[in-house]
Amino acid sequence: MNNSANLILLSAGGTGGHMFPAAALSQDLVSRGYRVEIVTDNRGKKYSHIFNGLPVHVISSGTLGKGIVGKIKGMAALGVGMVQARSVVERLKPSIVVGFGGYPSVPAVFAAQRKKIPTIIHEQNAVLGKANAYLAPKSDRIALSMPLTDGMDETDAVRAIFTGNPVREEVSSLYNKPYPNLQTDGTLKILVMGGSLGASVFSEVLPNAFAKLSNAYKSRLDITQQCRDEDIDEVREIYSRAGIKARLAPFFENIPELLAEAHLVISRSGASTVAEVTVAGRPAIFVPYPFHKDQQQKINADVVADAGGAWVMTQDGFTEDALLSRIENFLQNPETLFRAAEASRSCAKPDAARRLGNLVTALVSGWDKKASKAYDLTQGRQDKL
Repeated sequence: MNNSANLILLSAGGTGGHMFPAAALSQDLVSRGYRVEIVTDNRGKKYSHIFNGLPVHVISSGTLGKGIVGKIKGMAALGVGMVQARSVVERLKPSIVVGFGGYPSVPAVFAAQRKKIPTIIHEQNAVLGKANAYLAPKSDRIALSMPLTDGMDETDAVRAIFTGNPVREEVSSLYNKPYPNLQTDGTLKILVMGGSLGASVFSEVLPNAFAKLSNAYKSRLDITQQCRDEDIDEVREIYSRAGIKARLAPFFENIPELLAEAHLVISRSGASTVAEVTVAGRPAIFVPYPFHKDQQQKINADVVADAGGAWVMTQDGFTEDALLSRIENFLQNPETLFRAAEASRSCAKPDAARRLGNLVTALVSGWDKKASKAYDLTQGRQDKL
């Protein structure tokens, strides 16, 4: 089979939560000999570097904002993106298009479906997003990050396969590496990730909570924290006055390296973040983004917490005193983090990129002949790829 004859088009945009799984799949597909190209929006364009030089096509996209004006603007931008995506698809003639959720992924997948080109959509969260719900009925396969995903019709669910959420090779390689040594009186390295757009709540709570620790405990902290640009100066000043070692930046390019060093992660619980943290086997304090109607981040975090690999703190409950109590406990009892690290790792799917790559290969090669056909709902589907 000459894979190089097949072009795979990956459609993703918006935030890192959609872009990083696409990058992970691209690595797998390139290793199989496929040609791979990316279609994204202006927000996703800033992640182009993670695709290691693969061709990237930028189209218009918009979300359905608040109010009538916001919705009109979003629909107009999406409409322009539809026209642009159709042109890209007609010119490239891909063998398959894989979408990674979010409104920016819609135009290219929709264009492919209109031209009867096979499509796969990948859902990162435990609840099917609106964009994927729209594309699902005509998708040949629906790849799931979690075995139990809400929001699918039964007619779509029979075409769904649990693959896990792909993470980049640089992160998946951490799966078999041990938890970093943590002595009873040693340095505690904490990695704070606020998501691709940052999270002001971490800037507001963390430095003030850490500053309340005893001098002996403060001297043991080594903080690496993602902050919004507008928060950095104030946060740096608080850490400096407290005598706490801290590295601050709006964005870190070397997340795999930072995960490898970290003893504890404090972050939002977007699907890609949870996937990377669990593959690395790092215990976490998750503070789910509270404003999703379906509470998808809370569901993502609860899966790991239920296994003993994380602690979930709602944003309302994420106070200085509540956090202080947890950090003091970790500093006094490092074995708590050691045990949680293995529990976190037990939730990981380090081979998710390979599984999704297998799904693409089977569909492109014509081996997955039942993918888009009607299926007996009484039987269910147990395909494993």
